[in-house]
Amino acid sequence: MSASPSTASPNGDPKSKPIDGAAPGAASPSSGAEAPAKAAADSSVAPSAAGTSSGRPAELSYSQLLRDLDKGLVKDLELSPRQREVRVTFQDGRKESVAVFSNDQMLLRAAEEARVPLTVRDDRKDEAAAGLLGNVLLVVLLLTGLSLLLRRSASAANKAMGFGRSQPRLQEDGTVTVRFEDVAGIGEAKEELQEVVTFLQSPERFTSLGAKIPRGVLLVGPPGTGKTLLAKAIAGEAGVPFFSMAASEFVELFVGVGASRVRDLFRKAKAKAPCIIFIDEIDAVGRQRGAGIGGGNDEREQTLNQLLTEMDGFEENSGVILLAATNRPDVLDSALMRPGRFDRRITVDLPDRRGREAILAVHARSRPLGPKVSLGVWASRTPGFSGADLANLLNEAAILTARRQQTVLDDAALSDALERITMGLTVAPLQDGAKKRLIAYHEVGHALLTTLVPHADKLDKVTLLPRAGGVGGFARMMPDEDILDSGLITKAYLQARLVVALGGRAAELVVFGASEVTQGASGDLLLVSRICREMVTRYGFSSLGPVALEGDGAEVFLGRDLIHTRPGYADRTGREIDLRVRTLAQEALDQAVSLLETRRPLLDDLVDRLVEEETLQGEDFRRIVEAYESAAASAGAGQPSPAVAEDIAASVSSACRI
Repeated sequence: MSASPSTASPNGDPKSKPIDGAAPGAASPSSGAEAPAKAAADSSVAPSAAGTSSGRPAELSYSQLLRDLDKGLVKDLELSPRQREVRVTFQDGRKESVAVFSNDQMLLRAAEEARVPLTVRDDRKDEAAAGLLGNVLLVVLLLTGLSLLLRRSASAANKAMGFGRSQPRLQEDGTVTVRFEDVAGIGEAKEELQEVVTFLQSPERFTSLGAKIPRGVLLVGPPGTGKTLLAKAIAGEAGVPFFSMAASEFVELFVGVGASRVRDLFRKAKAKAPCIIFIDEIDAVGRQRGAGIGGGNDEREQTLNQLLTEMDGFEENSGVILLAATNRPDVLDSALMRPGRFDRRITVDLPDRRGREAILAVHARSRPLGPKVSLGVWASRTPGFSGADLANLLNEAAILTARRQQTVLDDAALSDALERITMGLTVAPLQDGAKKRLIAYHEVGHALLTTLVPHADKLDKVTLLPRAGGVGGFARMMPDEDILDSGLITKAYLQARLVVALGGRAAELVVFGASEVTQGASGDLLLVSRICREMVTRYGFSSLGPVALEGDGAEVFLGRDLIHTRPGYADRTGREIDLRVRTLAQEALDQAVSLLETRRPLLDDLVDRLVEEETLQGEDFRRIVEAYESAAASAGAGQPSPAVAEDIAASVSSACRI
C-alpha cells in the first residue's frame, strides 16, 4: 500500500488528495521513490510479526505506533487518561500498551486519520471502587481496633472487679482419693475429725440430743505432721462439698479485697451447705490485731474482722464448718480462738515410735523393701521425725536405690538417705592426714562422752566422711524417746548434754593443748550457751532460785520487741545471770576434760580405729568402751595408771578386732 502525498485543506482537514494533473489511476511522479520505502516498510513489519509468532513480546514505541496507525495495522485503541497509556490491538490479534501523554492530540489525530476506533476508558469508576474499598477497609480496621480495645478494657474491668471474688478450690464428692486409712501416726486427731465427718453425714444423731455442729476446728502442730493431709482425708470421707483456700490468698494489693473475698467464700459455701471450708496457714490473716506499728496491717485486720463476723456474727451460717491449720497458734488473735468460732482445737503432734512405724508402713506400700529391712528399727532410729520427714526418707532411699541400679530398698540405702537428710550431701573424703586426725579426735570426744556420761543421748554412729557445708565429720546421737514423748526435761539430762556438746573442745584441749584448739566447736558453744541460759533464766536450775527471768524469746510481732526491750530484772541480776551461765559451761568443760584425760589410751585407740575405718556404728563403739571400762575395773579399784591403761586399751583393741 503506497501512501500519496497529502496537503492540508484550508480548514485544517487533513484528508489525502491526489496531486493536480495526475490521473486518478496513473502513477505519481514520486512512485519510483516510494517503492523502496514501501519495501523498507514491509521489511520492518515482517520482523515484528515474526517476533510475535516466536513468542518474544516486541516493545512498541510511540513513533512505531504512529507508523502502524498510518499503515492500517491497528485494529482499535483504548486510552486510559489517568494511567497515561493506550492499549493497542493489532489486526493480527496482538495487544500492546504504549505510554502516552495525558493530553496527546497527535495520537488522536493519527487515529482519526487512520479511521481506527478509539475508546477512552473511564477510570473514575475504578478509582471510585478502589476508594470505596479503601474506605470500607479503613472502617473495618477502625471497628476491629475499637472492639479489641473495648474487649481489653472490659477484661481489665472484670479482672479488677474479680479481685474481690474468692477463688476457692471446690472438691465435689468423689474427686479426692485420700481417706483416713492413708493417715497414720496421729490416731487421736484422726478420731476427733472422724466425729466431725459423722456430724455432717448423720446430724440427727447429735441434734436429737441438743448438740450443735461445731463451727470451726483448728489443727495445730509442727510443720509436716499431717495437718493438710488430715484435711484431704476429711474431704474424701465427708461426702459433702469441700472448699480449700490458703490464707495468703485473701489479702492482695487493693484495699478491701480481703474482706470481700471472705464474704464471697462464705456466700458460696452457704449455697452448698452442709459443707467444709479449709483455710491453710490461717496465721497469715489471723494474727493478733494491733501488734504492728502504723497502718500497714489494716488490710489484714479488716480481713480478720470479716472472718470473725462470718464465723459467729449476727447472721447464722449453720451447715458450714471452718477447718483451719497453723503451726503458730501463739500468734493468733484471741477473738478467733474463742468458743463459737473455733470450738475445737486439735493438736497434731510429732508421732511416737509406733506412729512412725505406721507412717513408714503407709509410705512403704508402693516401694519394694528388702527382706532384712525392719520398719520398727527405722522407726526407732528416727526420733523427732514428722510424717513429711519419713516420707522424704523413703523417697530419698528409693532415688538412691534407682541410682545404684538395685531393685529393692535395703538398709544401706535407708542409712545413706538418713544421713543425706540430716547432715547434707557427701563430699570427697579428706586427704590431709593431720586434719583428718584432728577431726577424728573432735568427733570421738563427743562420741566417747555420750557413752560415758549418764542420762546422755544414745550414740547412733560416728564418721569422718565429710558433708557439704563444711562438716568434716559428725557424731550422731538419737534423742531419748521418753523425753520427746513426754516433753519433760530433767536437770541431769541438760547437764549431760552440756558435757557431750563440749566433748570436741575437751578432746582438743587434752590432745593438742590450749594453744592448738580450733574453731570447730563454734556450733557446740552456741548450743551450750543457749542451754545454760535457759537453765538459769527459764527453768530455775541454778543458784538464782526457782524464778523465770526471761520468756521463750519468740517475739513474732513487729513492734513488740521494740516496746519490751528492757529485761524484767535489774542490771545486777543480769550480771549474776551471766556469771551463772559461764559457771555451768565451765563446769561441764572441766568434767569433759577430766573424763577424757583418764581415758587417753582409749581415746587414741578409738581415733586410730576411726581413721582406719572412717565410720563406727554406735553398737561397735559402745562395745569397745564397755570392754575397756570392764577391763579397767577388773585391773583394780580407782583409775589405772597410764601404763596399765595403755595395756588395757591395746588388749581391748585386739580383742575387738578379732
